[in-house]
Amino acid sequence: MQTTAVMMSGPRALGLAELGLNDPGAGDLVIDVQHSGISTGTENLFWSGNMPPFPGMGYPLVPGYESAGVVVEAGSDCTLKAGDYVFVPGANCYDGAFGLFGGSAKRLISAEDRVTKIDPGFGAEGALLALAATARHALAGPNKALPDLIIGHGVLGRLLARLTVAAGGPPPTVWEVNPDRTSGAMGYQVLHPDADDRRDYMSIYDASGRGDLLNDWITRLGKGGEIVLAGFYTQPLSFAFPPAFMKEARMRIAAEWDRCDLTATRQLVESGALSLADLITHTSQPADASAAYETAFTDPNCLKMILDWSAIQ
Repeated sequence: MQTTAVMMSGPRALGLAELGLNDPGAGDLVIDVQHSGISTGTENLFWSGNMPPFPGMGYPLVPGYESAGVVVEAGSDCTLKAGDYVFVPGANCYDGAFGLFGGSAKRLISAEDRVTKIDPGFGAEGALLALAATARHALAGPNKALPDLIIGHGVLGRLLARLTVAAGGPPPTVWEVNPDRTSGAMGYQVLHPDADDRRDYMSIYDASGRGDLLNDWITRLGKGGEIVLAGFYTQPLSFAFPPAFMKEARMRIAAEWDRCDLTATRQLVESGALSLADLITHTSQPADASAAYETAFTDPNCLKMILDWSAIQ
């Protein structure tokens, strides 16, 4: 079995390739991907060559962990069946390429217990479930406070804000320095940080990945406040101790989503409590993958780039 896939042969070296697929087993699904997303966090680090050493990393690799598609074959031990629409958080099924992520391909093979059945009506927005589950994981669970300030109005920042509102929390303030990204708020306020003089935020969530601004955020905390690092940070983080000491600041790192986050997020979307609308700003054909990845990583007006695989046979 063969597939057409996006393949990174090295930093900034990306294109389509024909790859062999491993034989599916009794517990595996064969899935035809309809849409896959491009992550501006982890995939950008592989594309730029800035990813720190990571288990399972290597080139050539098939990127992508945000895919939605249709089951075309199901193994004898599977409960899902051909025709079911599913979200796939990547796959490791390729002959000749690393599949650390592995979701940016027309056809892929995945163990059934890794996928989540979703409504076909999700369409391209089905590929956003991983990012929405990431936001939900940062917010949900014991001893976690909803944000009253979110740094960054990209897709993750918008999802954090929407989930906060959906949870019934007070609408958070969101900081954004790019004027083209200040629109699109749903029930909350977006400000340039220079227009905000508050110094008593108790729960600041960073969705920007700008670890170099940590000292600035600490000055905006109330006493005993918490900073949640929800981005991905390639450089060591440091901060001046005296201001953090005076604030009795706390810090938490939000890890990646797990299965219950994905299930809960799907239910929120299906019930209408969480909207995934207006987050996809760009769509490209796989044949233009090289330009699509460049745009996703370098164009500040690109919130989310989706590859549309539906026309490929």
